[in-house]
Amino acid sequence: MTSEDLMNNIMSLTKRRGFLFPGSAIYGGLANAWDYGPLGVELKNNIQQEWWRWFVQRRADIVGIDPAIFMNSRVWEASGHVKEFADGNLNLLFKTSLGPKKDSAELVYLRGELAQAMFVNFAEVQRTMRMRLPFGIAAQGKVFRNEITPGNFIYRTREFDLMEFEYFVHKSEWKDHFAFWHSEMKKWMEHLGIDMSHVHEVTVPKAERAHYSTKTLDFEYDYPFGRRELYGLAYRTDFDLKNHAKESGEDLSYTDPDSGEKFIPHVIEPTFGLDRSVLVALLEAYTEEEDVPRVVMKFPRWMAPIKVAVLPLVKNDKKVVKKAQEVFELLSPMYTSSYDEGGSIGRRYRRQDEAGTPFCVTVDFDTLTDKAVTVRDRDTMKQKRIKVEALINYFHDVL
Repeated sequence: MTSEDLMNNIMSLTKRRGFLFPGSAIYGGLANAWDYGPLGVELKNNIQQEWWRWFVQRRADIVGIDPAIFMNSRVWEASGHVKEFADGNLNLLFKTSLGPKKDSAELVYLRGELAQAMFVNFAEVQRTMRMRLPFGIAAQGKVFRNEITPGNFIYRTREFDLMEFEYFVHKSEWKDHFAFWHSEMKKWMEHLGIDMSHVHEVTVPKAERAHYSTKTLDFEYDYPFGRRELYGLAYRTDFDLKNHAKESGEDLSYTDPDSGEKFIPHVIEPTFGLDRSVLVALLEAYTEEEDVPRVVMKFPRWMAPIKVAVLPLVKNDKKVVKKAQEVFELLSPMYTSSYDEGGSIGRRYRRQDEAGTPFCVTVDFDTLTDKAVTVRDRDTMKQKRIKVEALINYFHDVL
């Protein structure tokens, strides 16, 4: 299968199975705008929530915020984005206005990155949460960039989701923290199910780095359309906090409680594109098997949009259907589940394979007497008989 075939197959499957749809399609669409469908939004949410658990909830040194999209325009002036955030002669920030009257409306920008909210909230977060260096502030959400050449499906769009945190450190320790987060980002990629032979590390030369960065490491991935950036790790020094302190007049320094030293912290910034994470997850999961034959999305189980599909063997027997609905009601509060009674059982298995569902539970005539169901594994296609009363514990172990 060629790279072009792979990309075409992914785009066809995602539309056919409800992962992604072209935006505004009934009006002819809008270039490089995509809507996440029922399976796509579950996949995206699973990755987003797992990232939050992985980098925020399970750590004592990182806390999160949910910042507003609109910020005072002085934020973007102080950060250098109004002057420096450009591609050729074109600034990438989207301009808009706040206020009902055009002549008195206030100029604002759609945020071009999440980071500035972490910087302007640094002092409040540090004070209210009593954080000691080193510590991080994390955020997730939409950002907007007026890209000149968006494209390649959801790889580059003008609105997209980021997941990132700013990790505040003492200047003398930045290299150690940079190396630590370098290692942790690779662990996350492995957790995402990425074959690390598809990932390449590139130290970005000075001429290509963002205006705030002293060192940037890009993790590039072998997409079907070529090797491109997936994630980034930057050392932003004290550029942002220093500028905001100067322009706002606020004290954004940190005082070490042990030594009494007062200083502006330096920053390590790991950045993760959520939409690119989704794209890579789709590419890594896509599998064509010739023996059966079938197409199956082999997502890691934690990532799968649907964890369990409940299938009545037939749909014209009221007792079987009723029992299948009872099994669905048993499982759905615990696991994202699907109920499917349309078509032959083989066809339904194939639909769930393409959705990436790890397990199918079939309710048949024997279920009415032995109170057991057939559980089918997505990857091996092996089946086993399990009592209905044991299903919760079984899926607790395997999921």
